[in-house]
Amino acid sequence: MLDRVDHGNGLLELRLARPPVNALDAGLVQALTGELRAARSGAIVLSGRPGMYSAGLDVPYLQSLDDAGLAKFWVAFSDLLRAFAQCRVPLAAAITGHAPAGGTVLGIFCDYRVASDGDFRLGLNETQVGLPLPRGIYHAYERLLGTRRATLFALEGRLMKPAQALECGLVDEVASPAETVTRAGAWCRKLLALPAQDAVRLTLSYARADLARRLEHEVVDPEAMTRQWRSDETQR
Repeated sequence: MLDRVDHGNGLLELRLARPPVNALDAGLVQALTGELRAARSGAIVLSGRPGMYSAGLDVPYLQSLDDAGLAKFWVAFSDLLRAFAQCRVPLAAAITGHAPAGGTVLGIFCDYRVASDGDFRLGLNETQVGLPLPRGIYHAYERLLGTRRATLFALEGRLMKPAQALECGLVDEVASPAETVTRAGAWCRKLLALPAQDAVRLTLSYARADLARRLEHEVVDPEAMTRQWRSDETQR
C-alpha cells in the first residue's frame, strides 16, 4: 500500500503502492498520515508508479460506505492534509504520471513538485464530477496558481498536461519519467546539504504557517461533503 525506500543520508521515498491506480482509501490515507506525523528529520519524496501517481479518491470504495463511514473518511482525509501542512521535514512530490483530483491534492500539499513528461493529466477536476472543491484545498491551490488562475481552473475543473502545469506554477519541474524521482530527490538533497537543519525546518514552518492555520479549522466538512456526495446530481 505504501512502500518505504531509504535512499540514505536522510532521504526517504514513500512510494504509493495500491494497484491499479493508487486510489486513496482509508488504509492508504492513514498510512500516509502516520508517516508524515512520524517524520522528525531528513526529507521525504512522495512518488507513485511509472505512468500513475494517483487517480485520487477511491470512488467505488467510498460508494460502499454508509453515511457514518463516509463522514469518518472525510475526517481522516482532513487529518492527512493537516499532517502535510504540519510535517517537520521538506516534502517533494515525484508526480510519476496521471494525477487528477486527489492525486493533484497530494502534490499541492508538498513543498516542491516534479512531474513526469508525457501524455498525463494533472489538476483539480472536482466540479466535473459534481463535487465542490473544499475550502482548505482551494486555499492550497490558490497559493500556487494565484487567485485568478485558481478561480478559473477550479470552477472549470481543469485538467492539464505537465508542460501546462509547469507554465502556470502547479509544478516546479517537468522531467523524463526515468528522472522524475531523481529530480525530486535532488531538491531534497540540496536542502539536506545545508549546514543547519534546524534553520531549514524553522523556515519551512514559516512558509507553511498560513496553510497550517487555515487547516486547523477548514479542510473538508464531513457532514456537508457526505450530503453532497449522496446528492442526486453528484451520484449521476
